[in-house]
Amino acid sequence: MGIVSPTLATWYPSSTSFHLSTKAKTLSHATCINQLQFKATMESRSHMVPLPLLMNSGNYTACTIPWRLPSDDPRVPTPTELSWINLLLNVIPSFKNRAASDTSVPDAANKAEKFAQRYAKILDDFKNDPASQGGPPDILLLCKLREQVLRELGFRDIFKKVKDEENAKAISLFENVVRLNDAIEDEGKRLESLVRGIFSGNIFDLGSAHLAEVFSRDGMSFLATCQNLVPRPWVIDDLDTFKMKWIKKSWKKVIIFVDNSGADIILGILPFARELLRRGSQVILAANDLPSINDVTYTELVEIISMLKDEEGCLMGVDTSNLLIANSGNDLPIIDLTRVSQELAYLANDADLVILEGMGRGLETNLYAQFKCDSLKIAMVKHPEVAEFLGSRLYDCVIKYNEV
Repeated sequence: MGIVSPTLATWYPSSTSFHLSTKAKTLSHATCINQLQFKATMESRSHMVPLPLLMNSGNYTACTIPWRLPSDDPRVPTPTELSWINLLLNVIPSFKNRAASDTSVPDAANKAEKFAQRYAKILDDFKNDPASQGGPPDILLLCKLREQVLRELGFRDIFKKVKDEENAKAISLFENVVRLNDAIEDEGKRLESLVRGIFSGNIFDLGSAHLAEVFSRDGMSFLATCQNLVPRPWVIDDLDTFKMKWIKKSWKKVIIFVDNSGADIILGILPFARELLRRGSQVILAANDLPSINDVTYTELVEIISMLKDEEGCLMGVDTSNLLIANSGNDLPIIDLTRVSQELAYLANDADLVILEGMGRGLETNLYAQFKCDSLKIAMVKHPEVAEFLGSRLYDCVIKYNEV
């Protein structure tokens, strides 16, 4: 049954259509919701709003790395633009192969070839004239155009098969990973283990040409990756500061913008979220509305958590009544925080910690984003272009904590 709490009903515009389902006995306030499931319609996607946690949405820009200066010739590509365009060109074969094997799309092989040709043509046009699509390119525009070409050809989720496979593998390992963390008695050391788990899970990123090739050839081992992270200090390493705050304070409401399927969400983020729940925080996991690369979607995340919970609604003995799953409204592997769903904006309004996980959300688009509350950006560096900008090693780690 679709139910809307009085508080939510008065907040949303009447033209917005969405669905709520919950196991909670009362919906007098959003914090009472046991499991909140928003499904925004395409109509509601036209009513995206800024995340209210942004310090100043008017000065916010969703691109960390400057691709050009105001003085650059608008008709001549900059070296940075060329570097990123080439990065996206190099990933096309991997996308083409995934699309060609999509059994849900008739004549997938031919359509996959059309995708490769069309998107390569768009990127080549940008090389010849950065203003060819109405303005100079940035990471948001290039990712949007890639998704647009795929969807126009009928491809909705070309990574679905590999996501399902990796989710199943990670679910089978979840209990063991949680037990290993729970066995660490020292609170600070347990936090560090959880953070390392997030880094290790985050390597499951098929938007990287090199990682896509490695994954296709060899697969990836979560536990082995945990043992082989680059040594500290990392390129941005606020772990010790975050650890001190973690031990001394507890956040009331935490928003986590999640990233990839598989080990990333299941073995990295969920054990961390479970620890927050155990400490008394309310946790909101914000996931994509629509599929993009191997990022987990809102619908998939609802299903994953329902599979991990026991009959009493617990995650390995931890009550999940304060765990909410929200549709961010996003459909890209990066995020513009001036365009989130109204549902998420409402829920985030009183959060006191926002976490952006993953290279796309935490580094490429929001590394320097400022918030009205505490913030944590956490990700592994998987693109040479990002490593060059940060002055880091490839597969280096970033944990950037800002306290307000």
